[in-house]
Formats: sequence, C-alpha cells, structure tokens
Amino acid sequence: MSTIQLSFWIATILMLLLLDFTVDAQSSADVVFPLKRYGNIVPGTDITKALANAWKDACTSNRSSAIVIPGGIFNVKEGIFKGPCNSPIGFQLGGTLQAPKSLLGNNWITFERIDRLTLSGEGVFDGQGKAAWKKNDCHKRINCAQLPISLRFNFITNSIVKRITSLDSKNFHINVLGCNNLTFHNISITALENSPNTDGIHIGRSNRIAITMSKIATGDDCISLGDGSKQINITNVTCGPGHGISIGSLGRYTNEEPVEGVIVNNCTIINTTNGVRIKTWPAFAASGTATNMQFLDIIMVNVSNPILIDQEYCPWNQCNRKIPSKIKISKVSFKNIRGSCATPVAIKLICSRHLPCDEVKVGDIDLTYNGIKGPITSQCTNVRPIISGKQNPKICSSPYVVP
Repeated sequence: MSTIQLSFWIATILMLLLLDFTVDAQSSADVVFPLKRYGNIVPGTDITKALANAWKDACTSNRSSAIVIPGGIFNVKEGIFKGPCNSPIGFQLGGTLQAPKSLLGNNWITFERIDRLTLSGEGVFDGQGKAAWKKNDCHKRINCAQLPISLRFNFITNSIVKRITSLDSKNFHINVLGCNNLTFHNISITALENSPNTDGIHIGRSNRIAITMSKIATGDDCISLGDGSKQINITNVTCGPGHGISIGSLGRYTNEEPVEGVIVNNCTIINTTNGVRIKTWPAFAASGTATNMQFLDIIMVNVSNPILIDQEYCPWNQCNRKIPSKIKISKVSFKNIRGSCATPVAIKLICSRHLPCDEVKVGDIDLTYNGIKGPITSQCTNVRPIISGKQNPKICSSPYVVP
C-alpha cells in the first residue's frame, strides 16, 4: 500500500468515526430554510419551484445553511442545485421525492460545483423507473435513447452523503463526476434484479471517494469505477443482487484517464453475476492503465464469477474479441476471499495478449461450488499470478477457451 493510499485509508477511518456522531444538516446549520416557507407544501404536490427558490436563498447565505424537506411524498420534475455557495450547505430530506414516470433526458436531481455539502436524512429519491425499464435497450445497443440518472454529483468537494435511499432509478442511481473528497455513508440503493443499466454508484474522473456501510441491490453493477477514478475506498458494503463491484469498463473511448489506488475491503457480495471484476474492451483504439487495486476480506455468497479480470469484455457482441485490449493492468491483489460460487469456474484472469497483466497477487482464496457441472476450477491467460496462502480452487487449474 502506497503512502498516499495509507493516508487516505486513515482519513476515511477518521471520517467514519466522525460520521456516527455528526448531527444532521439542520442541527449544525446557522440558518434553516424550511421548504414550507416557499409555498403550500403538502404531500402529493409538485415542489420543483419551491426547491429552486429555497436553494437560491440557502446557497447565497453568508452563514452555514440547510434546506429542510418534511415527511411525505412530493413530486419533482427536475432539480438542479448549483454552486458555488457562500458557505457550507445542507440538504435534509425527510420524505420522498418522486420523479415523473415519463421523464426523458440525462438528469433528474443534480448537485454541481458545491463545496461542503451535506445531503442527509432518512428520505427517498424515487426514480419511478419500473415503467421505463422496458424501454431501455442500452445494454444491447450502443446508439440508444438515454434515460435520466437519478442523482448526479458533479464537481463536488469535501462533502458527505449519508442515510438517504435511492429507489427504482430509470438509469444509474448515482453518478459521480469530477469530485474530490466525497463520502457516501450508510446509504441504501434498491431496484429489481432485472432492471437494466441501474448501476448503484458509478464513479468517473474523481479523487478520494469513499463508500462505506451501505447496501446496494440493483440490476447492474452495485459499484462501477470508470476512467480517472483515483484513491477510491469501498468498505463494509453489501452488494446483491446485481453485477458485483466492477472497475471498468475501460478502453472504449479515447483520452481515458488512468485508474489507480482502489481498495475494496470487508464487503459481502450475494447472488450476483460477478463478484469483484476488472473489465476492459477489446477492439478499440483507446489505451490506458489500471493499477494499484486491492480486493481484501470479501465474502461471496452464490456468486457466478467471484473473481474476474476480463479484458475481452464485449457485451452483446458489440466488438471483436480477437483484437486485444490496449489497457495495461498491473499491481492487483485478491486476498482472503471466501464463500460460495454458482458456477464451477470460480476465478478467471483473462488478460490482454497485447499487454499481459503484471504483478497480480492471489492469496488465501477459499471458494466452494456444490453444483453438478464439474469440479471447481480457475482459468488464466496472459498472466502469471503471484500465489500465496490457501488456493481453493488451485489458481490457473484449467485452460481458458476463447468464446
């Protein structure tokens, strides 16, 4: 672990200790802006305009402020909450905000260019995605119509999101872009297992992001890390159903930034298609790197692909697997991963023949398979893993067959 990673890990632990004793935004704010000040705020009404007016007043306050949304179910057509603000600002949600069922576009709720934001409360962001999922074919077709992401955090710094729930997003639940020092603590993300493209939290081009003590059950990756993700700390997260915790996919677009310094620690992954995964596209011109990634102390429960490096990631045959990936993967550690898998191939380390993986460490693996499709095995190509401790299954025990 590098000095930078260790410093971030210590800072995250201290943040966690503080979070358990941190009061809500309303209690810590010098000025409170209750939403009822901005109109007839009763359950079932549209509060889009009231929220915009409250945000304007709170953001321009010269003292720390908080917007307080009461209990009840309210409608919001679209919310864009931009800074910079004059002082620390809180957004405390006590009830449920519902998106329009027919909302199209890329956004529903957006927080942008804010320093020292606290988003808290026991409230729910309800994307009402069930009616839209059947229209979403982006998992099959590249040029598809986009549906809105429920919560966007763009260029947020030194901030905390805690105890909120994201329900039934139409697309990603949470998207993090260009953020620095942002923590998600004790959040809940829920959508049906068959809901397409409903990634729980997607992170891109962001630094020092922590996800802690959270539960994510959705139809796609519980957590996905895009290019430019650096110093990411994921700990005590329960994932499932879904597609697991993924780095990537990488290599599809030009000018992608490196991924480095990722720690996934003390997580439980249940009934997912993948456990911990690194995925890159073949057949695209983009090159890049993914390095210094650690997957530690993880429990798998009936996971189809518990440990996976897939540099031939090509869903729905949208590319040519015969053209190797140009993403260089190095310094990866899988350690103390145990539990059960739903298929006999428990470990796949499928690296690029153009740029084989370097310094992949695999140690203390104890996975079981109780099915009828053969003994538990692992597959490797274009990699020579550094092996230590227990090996169940034996690493690189069977040949890899090109699909």
